[in-house]
Amino acid sequence: MAYAETIELFASLQPGDRVQLDHEVKVGFRKWSTTTIGTVVSTQRRRHSLHYRRNLDDKVFSDIIVLKRDSGELTTFTLDEFSQLRKL
Repeated sequence: MAYAETIELFASLQPGDRVQLDHEVKVGFRKWSTTTIGTVVSTQRRRHSLHYRRNLDDKVFSDIIVLKRDSGELTTFTLDEFSQLRKL
């Protein structure tokens, strides 16, 4: 699935939708591919300023999904170009 399709699906998500997210976890030079399945609690487009020396009027956003896993655990994901989102 292309990133554009993932963002389109992200925009259509509603609380209560069941989704599967395939993503990479990176720590230093190591990385793991993992899959998370859960129910959407909320989605949002969060503005941040993590970039060094940007113009003050530049707006940088991250797409955030909060999922409730089957165990009851809440987990938060930030979508990137390597994330693959599927609706179940």
